[in-house]
Amino acid sequence: MVGRYPIAHVSERAFNLFDTQSRTVRPLQLGEPGHLKFYCCGPTVYSYAHIGNFRTFVSADLVVRTAEALGWRVTYVSNITDVGHLTDDDVADASGEDKMEKALHSKEGEQFPNVYELARTYGEAFIDDWQKLRLREPYVRPRATEHMREQIVAVEHLIQIGHAYETPTGVYFDVSKRPDYGKLSGNTDRESLQVAVRDVVQDDNKRHPADFALWKKDEKHLMQWFSPWGWGFPGWHIECSAMAQRYLGDTIDLHGGGEDLKFPHHECEIAQSESVTGKPFCNHWMHVKFLQIDGAKMSKSKGNYYTVRDLVDDQGRDPVALRYALMAVQYLKPLNFTLQTLSDAEKNVARIRESRRFASKSMGRPDTAPELAASFDTLYGEALDAMCDDLNTSVALAKALEGVSEIFRAGERLGGDSARAALGFLDRIDALLGIAPPEEDATATANNDGAVTELVEARQAAKAARDFAKADALRAEIEALGYELRDTPEGPEVRKKTGEG
Repeated sequence: MVGRYPIAHVSERAFNLFDTQSRTVRPLQLGEPGHLKFYCCGPTVYSYAHIGNFRTFVSADLVVRTAEALGWRVTYVSNITDVGHLTDDDVADASGEDKMEKALHSKEGEQFPNVYELARTYGEAFIDDWQKLRLREPYVRPRATEHMREQIVAVEHLIQIGHAYETPTGVYFDVSKRPDYGKLSGNTDRESLQVAVRDVVQDDNKRHPADFALWKKDEKHLMQWFSPWGWGFPGWHIECSAMAQRYLGDTIDLHGGGEDLKFPHHECEIAQSESVTGKPFCNHWMHVKFLQIDGAKMSKSKGNYYTVRDLVDDQGRDPVALRYALMAVQYLKPLNFTLQTLSDAEKNVARIRESRRFASKSMGRPDTAPELAASFDTLYGEALDAMCDDLNTSVALAKALEGVSEIFRAGERLGGDSARAALGFLDRIDALLGIAPPEEDATATANNDGAVTELVEARQAAKAARDFAKADALRAEIEALGYELRDTPEGPEVRKKTGEG
């Protein structure tokens, strides 16, 4: 759970972020003093998440860490979409094939016996990648398929108040009932909205082409539930509204996601949520810019498509360095990722690690650099100020490296209290940025740990018997013992965790 790290007091610093809706940088306004309620849209688990997805999640993680550094309590929710995301959802229409079903019918999907196993496998892989990049665990990671009741109840209410209507193929939200529809993205012109979707509209019973699906009737869909409108499945947009309200209440403080979610996904969330509750849905919106690879859009066909496991597992790149590279440029600016930038990040992370080793070895020496403690306090304060200035990561990283240089410049003068101050600085920088992990053997295997080995074998047996509840419980036991577990084509891989967070 986020917020488990005790903070002595709440800072008076303002935490400024660009708000998409007001188009201004302004302080986060909390509905409850000292408590940030934050929802970030997670992935649709039809394949491995790519590093562009993880730029968004690293940025969200930095929001959480900065809020914690200010002494705030954080309730952080990030979902997993495992049904209902259609291939044409980017134009606010309900046409197209469900991305989960499409993935199952692909060449890659042939390895899975059903769509549920596909969702489970890619969902677990996503969490593994999340942990490699040292992202804070959310308070809850809800799955759309596990919150069907909340979605159905919300759709029923929207019909009752006249903001939604049923057709032979589904239930749609009536955008004409929300005169402010488009206030987040600026897509307020009704004619433009109609032009944007006219080529893909497949339901002649829709009142307006921009009306979006809340529920799709489909008795042939591989994932379906019974509802007041017959067998079918939910629309993508209603899922996040229902889960955000379930865990964060009617009005949340901050909602984040990639810039591609601004319209229609987040626009639709606002319309349906505010119709259901009669209250503002979210006070602050954050959207992360796209990532490019070598100056071009990432594409499998171009051969410039990277997942976390491509770089970390296959190429052996340092996951902390990958995290560093993904935050090297402030989230509102386009990031051009190259293997050279990753190599540069690896050098910086290696230098940070070496500074920690040097400071640790210096503890037994006399302290002849007492002035360093104040210097480290100043540098950390400047790094935190930078993060409170719309997540200015380039400045914050520069302050971190400046502190590392101070450690090396001190040389033999570092010792005693100054060495402790150096380690304290690195600990605080790690809590804030996640790039200075404690020195541990991240590759130590658990093969010689009999208890863990037995748990791994029991989990494999449970998976083979398709007892997934037991397999999940065994995985939790393994992780509680301080190990990471990843499923690979060669079998389960177990190793010591690299530290909290």
